[in-house]
Amino acid sequence: MAQDKQQVDLQLKPYQIEYLESMMEKYTIPDTGKALRCMIDYAISETRQERMIFEVVRCLGC
Repeated sequence: MAQDKQQVDLQLKPYQIEYLESMMEKYTIPDTGKALRCMIDYAISETRQERMIFEVVRCLGC
């Protein structure tokens, strides 16, 4: 499963990249892709939090 990765083209805002990089450094995560995969895996595993993650509007970059 660890090798089942696909390349994806994403558009992120600078503050989002900075956040991923800071989490990468703080938790010794090897790269920003892994940091993002951790967040996605959390969203998948915490089904009760799905609405909080995806329905609550947070416009940090508006």
